[in-house]
Amino acid sequence: MASRRPTIGAFGVILVIGLVALAGCRSTSTADERGAGRGQDPRGGIDLAAPLARWEQDPDKTLQGVVVLRNGHVVAERYYNGATRDSLNDIRSAGKSVTALLATIALDRGAIASAQDPVGKYWPEAARSPIGAATIDDLLTMRSGLDAEDEVSASPGHEDRMDEAPDPAAFALSVPAREAPGTVYRYNSLTASAAGLVVARATGEDLADFGAKALFGPLRLGAWRWDKDAAGHTKGQGNLWLTTRGLATIGEMVRCAGEYQGRRIVSAGGIAMMLKPRVPIADKDPYADAYGRMWYFRLLPVGSQVVPVWFASGNGGNKIYVVPRARLVVAITSQAYGRGHGQRRSQEILVSLLQASLPALPPPGTADAPVQGLFDRSCAQGQSRSPSFD
Repeated sequence: MASRRPTIGAFGVILVIGLVALAGCRSTSTADERGAGRGQDPRGGIDLAAPLARWEQDPDKTLQGVVVLRNGHVVAERYYNGATRDSLNDIRSAGKSVTALLATIALDRGAIASAQDPVGKYWPEAARSPIGAATIDDLLTMRSGLDAEDEVSASPGHEDRMDEAPDPAAFALSVPAREAPGTVYRYNSLTASAAGLVVARATGEDLADFGAKALFGPLRLGAWRWDKDAAGHTKGQGNLWLTTRGLATIGEMVRCAGEYQGRRIVSAGGIAMMLKPRVPIADKDPYADAYGRMWYFRLLPVGSQVVPVWFASGNGGNKIYVVPRARLVVAITSQAYGRGHGQRRSQEILVSLLQASLPALPPPGTADAPVQGLFDRSCAQGQSRSPSFD
């Protein structure tokens, strides 16, 4: 697929405050346990279930589930390879995006005073280590300055070394600096683990406990679990287990600028800062143009259009796609861990859904222009209704 790779300056004109919010969260489709769904968008007459059927024939039997919401309605839902709506999935590094949401909530509540504060302010043991000089924003944008890179097996801060350590937090304090904090993007799980530890220290609660009260409970996610490391710390770098519907619910809340069922979960400004494209990464990631605070951004070619997409991404093809112009959220769970097929397949699923949506897409810029407050007034109107997947 041909791709367009803009400069970081181009992202400013489609700033994240231009996300279009939900018109309501009420489900209008039924789905049996296999989850085929009706697939008809009641507001657009577009069949978004049909593109999902082809993956029943995929010889790679790792796809688990896809949930598609448009205008706040469930318009397609399908499960594969024995998975059901109740199956919990290890979303791997998509959990980093949830850690970013919890950091944003901690900022909203004043538990973290500023994203420009140094890590050492909230994690005193880190104050004299290289990571202590990095700011909270540096952690959330993968610019800690540490010699840690998950794509380089010899890296001193590689995730495998951290996972094997008896105390990953102490291990993080031993990793040397490679450059000044805030200067270079290096994707690594150690930085995300540290971000989770900072949120826990700042809030005075284990990361999973804080998540239960501040995010998972208010979103009514139901079943979930979050793995801990060898020392008992919740893993801010990932290994969060959610249902596909749970992923979709998080995506809808993000699309609604932090609101869900009329209740504010995260500030609109916090969501905007989290999703704002900060760091160009097209030379490092074939699926993204830029990185925000642990959320990705892509200008995705679809037919003759280029569609802005924000997303969370995890190993194996686990995704939350938020597509403002199409008023679309697509959640995908997959177990193709350690294989490129999962990432390619998830993008193909998204593109097929956007191709089906093309007749209903507004002209470029209409849904992407910055507005103040909510991403779209229809979100405020629709959130008074109670969403249901059944």
